[in-house]
Amino acid sequence: MNVHLSLLHAYPFERLRQLFSDVTPNANFSPISLGIGEPRHPTPDLIKKAYCQAIEDGAGLAAYPATTGDLAMRQAIAQWMHKRYGLTVRASDQILPVNGSREALFAFAQTIVQAEQGKAKPLVVCPNPFYQIYEGAALLAGAEPYYVASVPERNFAQDWASVPAEVWARTQLLFVCSPGNPAGAVMPLQEWKTLFELSDRYGFVIASDECYSEIYFRDTPPLGGLEAAAQLGRSDFKNLVSFTSLSKRSNVPGMRSGFCAGDAALMAQFLRYRTYHGSAMSPVVQSASIAAWQDEIHVQENRALYREKFHTVTPVLGKVLDVRLPDAGFYLWAKVLGSDEDFARALYAAYNVTVLPGSYLARSAQGHNPGAGFVRMALVAQTAECLEAAHRIAAFVRDAA
Repeated sequence: MNVHLSLLHAYPFERLRQLFSDVTPNANFSPISLGIGEPRHPTPDLIKKAYCQAIEDGAGLAAYPATTGDLAMRQAIAQWMHKRYGLTVRASDQILPVNGSREALFAFAQTIVQAEQGKAKPLVVCPNPFYQIYEGAALLAGAEPYYVASVPERNFAQDWASVPAEVWARTQLLFVCSPGNPAGAVMPLQEWKTLFELSDRYGFVIASDECYSEIYFRDTPPLGGLEAAAQLGRSDFKNLVSFTSLSKRSNVPGMRSGFCAGDAALMAQFLRYRTYHGSAMSPVVQSASIAAWQDEIHVQENRALYREKFHTVTPVLGKVLDVRLPDAGFYLWAKVLGSDEDFARALYAAYNVTVLPGSYLARSAQGHNPGAGFVRMALVAQTAECLEAAHRIAAFVRDAA
C-alpha cells in the first residue's frame, strides 16, 4: 500500500458521525442538517432536459470520450468566461473539462508536485481553515502541507506576510480558495498581486479554487484568479490554473461537472496526466453542461434564493452568536462560546440540528487551531427549513446562557 495513505486524516463528516455516535437527538424535533455543503435547490429543468435529450440521441455513448472534452464544451466554457470575467481564454489549449473541481484539484497536485529522494519534502501551501482535499492531495503527492495563518478580523483571510521566505523557497504548489470555505472571504486584487509576485520570485504554481464564485451577496461579483491576472497584465496566466464547478452554480452536484483553465504549458502537462488517469467526461454530462454554461437566468434565480435565505437567517442568529453575512458562498461561520465540538454535540441532542465543528476544517498551526470555537452552517436547504434551524439554534444558545 502507498505509505502516504496512513497520513490522511479522517474526513470532517466521518469525524462528525463519530462525535454523534452515542447521542440520541430530541425526537420532538424533526432533523435538520446544516452540516454538509451539498446544494439542495432544485436542478434547473433546462439541464435535466438537455441531459435526457442527450441520452435519447445516443450522445456518443458508443465511443470513448476524449479527455480534452468536445470542442463545443470547451467553447461554451470560453464564452462563459468572456461573459463573466471579460477574458479571452483559448478553448484549444487553456481549458479542460473536469469531473467536478474536487477530483481535478486533487489530480492537479499529483501533476505539479515533485518529491526528490534525499531532499527535504516539497511544501504545498494552503489556507487554514481549508477544504480537506488540499491537504490530502499534498500528502498523497509526497509533499508536506503548510497551513497559512488566517486573520479572524478580516473574515479569516490569509496572512501571507506571516509565511517565512524559507517556506516559499520549498513551495511547489499554493492552493487558494476565493470565495473562501468556510468564512466566505473574497481575495482583492492587491492580494492576488502579492501572490503573483511571490510565485514569480519562488517559482511555485497557484491552484485557485473558485467553486463558490456565483453565490455572492454584494453588487460586484467576486474577482477570479484569471481575471486578476489579466488586470495585472498577466494574460498568459503564468503558473496559474483556476478550477470551478457547476455543482453550486447550477445545483447539479451529482452530475460531477466543472473545468479548469489557465497557463497553457501547465494545462498540457495536466492533460497528459489525465489521459492516463482515465478522467474523460461523459458525453451526456457534457451536453447537459453546455446547456448550463450557456444560461445565466437559472444562476441569477439561484443566487436570489441564497440572498433571501441569508438575509432572513443571519439576523436571527446574529442576536445570539457572533456571525455576519459573508462576501460569498453558502456558509455561515459563527463563533460560539466554549468548545465547538461540545456546542455541536449538545445542539444535536437538544434540538436535532446538525452543524459542523470549525476545528474539523482546520489544523493546529502557529500554536493554535483557527477553527476552534467556531461552527460552520451550510444554508443549503429551503429558506423555511434554514429559518427553523436558526430559531432552534437561537433557543439553544439562550437556554445555555
